[in-house]
Amino acid sequence: MNRRDVLKMAGGIAGSAFLQRAGFATQPAAVRPNFVFILADDLGWTDLGCFGSDLHKTPHLDRLAAQGMRFTSAYAAGPVCSPTRASIMTGKSPARLHITIWYEGTKRPTSPRTKLLPPEAVADMPLEEVTIAEVLKQAGYFTAHVGKWHLGSAAYYPETQGFDVNIGGTFWGAPATFFYPYSGLVSNKEFRYVPHLEWGKPGEYLTDRLTDEALKILDRVKDQPFFLHLCHHAVHTPIEAKAEAVERYKAKIKSDMHHKNETYAAMVESLDESVGRVMAKLDELGVADRTIVVFFSDNGGYINEYQKRPVTDNTPLRSGKGSLYEGGIRVPMIVRWPARIKPGGECAQPVSSIDFYPTFLEAAGLTGDPQHNAGVDGVSLMPLLENPNAVLPRDTLYWHYPHYYTTTTPASAIRQGDWKLIQYYEDNRVELYDLKNDLGEKNDLAAKMPERAADLRDRLRQWLQSVHAQFPEPNPNAAPAPKKKTGKK
Repeated sequence: MNRRDVLKMAGGIAGSAFLQRAGFATQPAAVRPNFVFILADDLGWTDLGCFGSDLHKTPHLDRLAAQGMRFTSAYAAGPVCSPTRASIMTGKSPARLHITIWYEGTKRPTSPRTKLLPPEAVADMPLEEVTIAEVLKQAGYFTAHVGKWHLGSAAYYPETQGFDVNIGGTFWGAPATFFYPYSGLVSNKEFRYVPHLEWGKPGEYLTDRLTDEALKILDRVKDQPFFLHLCHHAVHTPIEAKAEAVERYKAKIKSDMHHKNETYAAMVESLDESVGRVMAKLDELGVADRTIVVFFSDNGGYINEYQKRPVTDNTPLRSGKGSLYEGGIRVPMIVRWPARIKPGGECAQPVSSIDFYPTFLEAAGLTGDPQHNAGVDGVSLMPLLENPNAVLPRDTLYWHYPHYYTTTTPASAIRQGDWKLIQYYEDNRVELYDLKNDLGEKNDLAAKMPERAADLRDRLRQWLQSVHAQFPEPNPNAAPAPKKKTGKK
């Protein structure tokens, strides 16, 4: 019996751990909600107006937040893209999946000079994993992926992971350009393209075109339950936007602003317009009230330079994409579900991308695959959607990034309550922060609170062992440490 047979057998059975919460009943197929999951790429926590941007204008996302619930302590399960995307699909931690870096970075470098050798991570999301798309498809949903995939080679594309339709999804993590025909040579002389977007016209913008394709799908499937997985390439590099919007933002920038990149601001605006168009289409089709809309980002904002200019700024958070500081993993999250969520809600409880899988299962009244569910790390957020002050059956989140990036060396992290500890593997040092009083992670308390640091470090170690995490190893070819100056001539 293969996993799809198991899904058919399990799809209609109530009683899974996901459905044991008091007062929840299995949903009949006729009243199951639709799902629209909109994923931004590299969008920082404060890049939206409703999350505090001092430059970017996002009226449609601000309205979405006013109509639903804004999560202020939402986290990507990984500080880079592919790990978080895999966690959304499966509900499992990247450390458990061994998908801890983006697709192109999975192979261990042959001759690095770094102190440690990162592990060789999994490149292709295994077909043995049961995705949320597969569970929903077996329950009668039409499943569509539009945009960035980045979870494996052609044998692991969305069509093999439960999606009826795949428009634009490949193993590449970024387009050559955001303008039609969305193809060309990238820096390593590789020719890239975005498939299934033929018959465009000069000046056409990728964010707009992906939205066009998503709206066509909604028109076709409005009369049946659907799951639309709309994954924009925005606001990832290359930093390109429409000229008119760029000039408009350039005139708005002031010296005391945190956000000062007019082209990036224009990219955010196009992303916001896309969300507005999707919301308008749901209203037009008369399905908005029974559709759960989620907006999320795959990791924190990219703070490095593009064409000699910083891309974004995650203030008040420290650092950005790639890092396990808050700037690399805390992301904007909005959920709207008129049938269950009161307008204007705000939830400060820590939630993660691993939570979407069990949440969607419970919302649809489905059980999925019991064997897969046994390894799911997330918990259903249904209690919070109904009451933002509800208590989840979890008080701890974990991260594992055993790789190098411009913002970090290999590290793992744990957040328990308001306390967060980061362990770095080059020298095994730990840093301890009180996020309630130090959101910017400026005051390392590890030396002042050694017992708390030791406890969190032990909990982190136990969790890493339980998920069979992979670790970096000493590099025999590492560059020698610089000699210390003695002061002697």
